[in-house]
Amino acid sequence: MRTVLVTGLGGAGRTTVAAATALAGARGGQRTLLISADVIPGFPSATRPTAVTDGLWSVRIDSGAHFRSELLTLQEQLSSVLDLLGGNRMDGEELTELPGSAELALLHSLRRAAHGDWSRDGYDLVVVDLPPLREALAVLALPEQLRRYLRRLLPQERQAARALRPMLAQLAGVPMPAQWLYEAAARRDAELAEVQALIEDRATTLRLVAEPGPAAEDALRTARTGLALHGLRVDALVASKVLPRHSPDPWFAALAAQQEKCLDHWREERPAEAPPLQVPHLGRDPQGPGDLTGLADDVPALAPDAREGGRAEDPWWTEEAGAPEGQDGADGILVWCLRLPGAVKKDLHLVRRGSELLLTVGPFHRIVPLESALRRCTVSGAALTDGVLRVRFTPDPALWPRTS
Repeated sequence: MRTVLVTGLGGAGRTTVAAATALAGARGGQRTLLISADVIPGFPSATRPTAVTDGLWSVRIDSGAHFRSELLTLQEQLSSVLDLLGGNRMDGEELTELPGSAELALLHSLRRAAHGDWSRDGYDLVVVDLPPLREALAVLALPEQLRRYLRRLLPQERQAARALRPMLAQLAGVPMPAQWLYEAAARRDAELAEVQALIEDRATTLRLVAEPGPAAEDALRTARTGLALHGLRVDALVASKVLPRHSPDPWFAALAAQQEKCLDHWREERPAEAPPLQVPHLGRDPQGPGDLTGLADDVPALAPDAREGGRAEDPWWTEEAGAPEGQDGADGILVWCLRLPGAVKKDLHLVRRGSELLLTVGPFHRIVPLESALRRCTVSGAALTDGVLRVRFTPDPALWPRTS
């Protein structure tokens, strides 16, 4: 299954591009599923996959219903504790959706698509209409972050001592975590792992949508750094709402000239990448599948000029040439590299904590687990050169076994 995640700047028309991409996939003979939280004119608004055209189904994310279902399930799991405390259970009708529920509902929909819950035959292509760019990056990073929290708060190795919990509870004078809590954490971890695997799959790409203009240039330049930090690959940059180049109206002509200037900058900044796809301005909002079918020719499901190779490579380490004097090649310095296009030194912060690297680049943050070899090293330096972060590691003699 191939997955196309569509996001972009607010108001740039990312939902329109997502729907047009899905239609292009269906026209190409792929069983396609479109996932969106927004109501798309002319598309079904059902919360289960519903046919749109031949080969295309759509499903709308209902974050409110998902929130109520999850909270009622949790309430049922805690029923014995609530009864002991004299708590009054809540009905679904009185539950009001809380901030953050939309992101969790989106992750749940991604898991169901990856798990094949919505189709016995599966889908060839899943197109996901994500929130605006900054929020989308936060959502895509959420599975990795939540799994880390679960491992820290409820480590799996502690389950080995569950037979001792009654005794420990008596000695400590406080109740120990119940088995159901660990089981629930294990289920959540497995579900999040499925979503994380989908996001990190080489068949998953991101499609950026932006209306050409000065504000979009700055936002996209910053976004490239965040995308690289999280290892996400952009298969296409879609310039939306592009005006006709020639117009007798001087006001429209000036806007079109500004857009063309911006498009030239994008081509110059990304000479090795596929040129931006251009979606024309219809002069109005799309009214249904008919309008979107016309746009599908401009946004194919797979950008024809996109570079091969799939998702950006994970951080890697190599042995640096020229090992320190007195050490052989096997004991040489190791270098951990990460491409961060657009990053500047003043906005970059790097902290080594135990077996993890804490990376902050401008508004973006990620905690990266180190490979086992690097855990046995100390950080001896770091540099940002030509858009590549290089962290130097020196083997710790006390931890690094010396070979013959």
